[in-house]
Amino acid sequence: MTTRRRLPARYAALLAHEGALRLAVLSLPMRLPLGTLALATLLHLRDLTGSIAFAGSAVGAFFVASAATAPILGRLIDRRGPRGVLVATGLVCPIACATMMAAGPLALSKPAMLAVAAVAGAFSPPITVLIRTLWRARLADPAERQAAFALDAVVLELAYTIGPALIAVAVAVATPLAAMALALAFVALCTPILFASGALAWWAPAEIGDRHLLGPLRDPRLLVLFAATFTLTMAFGSLEVGYPGFGRAVGADAWGPALIALSSIGSAVGGLAYGGFHLHAPLRRQLPVAMAAMAAPLALHLPIDNPWALAPVAFAAGMMIAPAMTVVSLLVSEFAPPKYATEAFTWSATAIVTGLGAGMTVSGMLVESHGPNGAFAWASASALAASILAFALHRMRP
Repeated sequence: MTTRRRLPARYAALLAHEGALRLAVLSLPMRLPLGTLALATLLHLRDLTGSIAFAGSAVGAFFVASAATAPILGRLIDRRGPRGVLVATGLVCPIACATMMAAGPLALSKPAMLAVAAVAGAFSPPITVLIRTLWRARLADPAERQAAFALDAVVLELAYTIGPALIAVAVAVATPLAAMALALAFVALCTPILFASGALAWWAPAEIGDRHLLGPLRDPRLLVLFAATFTLTMAFGSLEVGYPGFGRAVGADAWGPALIALSSIGSAVGGLAYGGFHLHAPLRRQLPVAMAAMAAPLALHLPIDNPWALAPVAFAAGMMIAPAMTVVSLLVSEFAPPKYATEAFTWSATAIVTGLGAGMTVSGMLVESHGPNGAFAWASASALAASILAFALHRMRP
């Protein structure tokens, strides 16, 4: 059977499971807070305080708090199930976001705004990790899991593409406050949508047994995988800074978001294709190859100074993002014992968030001192370093 025939057949088999199509479709609106909340908060607080630096610090507080509490929420879910955590986060996070939206009328001080942002992050509903855990519980066949996680990676790319576009429209036709209201609506709806999807019925409590304080972190394979994930996502963060820096350098700021969008489209195409492939190589061999394959087109960014020439290279670099992150999810699913399944995915999410933040921070300094090529060089080096780390997984045992 050819790959062309295999790809639709693989997704057809996945979506034939009862409830799978509904979860796949509803996954996008559930993920829209990822593409809207941080950007809307940034624009709203900048408009309210007049300080982009403070607005950025508030968004940073949100992400730090989210990364810090995600494993705790994951452990609670593994022990007691997802419903209590979803109810708590589904209430507290929207209330915190609404408080942030009303910061002006409430006359909140800057420290109070930072605290509210941290609360919103700490109680951010763990939608993404739960969806992956639910797919893991629902699907026993490795090929169907591959298709599910690849489709999920594509959904994430769509959320990160559609979300900012919706915020841009809200700001263009109204105000940053309206953009914040839109993001708040998505935050308030994501948890009820997950309940309405029916996928929580797939939840299977793990066996009762001894649990260790370190949980999934006792497995050295997961530690190496999380380190490789952190290093790879530094490359993603670098592109988020490098492309706008390139646009500014060539005198056309619009090329910044355009190149980010092209990279995201490439990721979606690559993710859909990977989900339909039947690769004989084990996942531990696929991951370093996918990461190294990303380093090459990132290095090709360096000699290019024409945006039209950079566009196809950005698309090519993006094509390996979703496949690499799909393999990461599959390996987390493979390595983590059922009793630590959700917590393992939250540690993966923490590695991703901190990697993005670190990449953006380092690349911001590099763009100021060396121009956009500083960010592109760091992105390529990060992808290559991640590949070297991932290669170590091949010989590791539990």
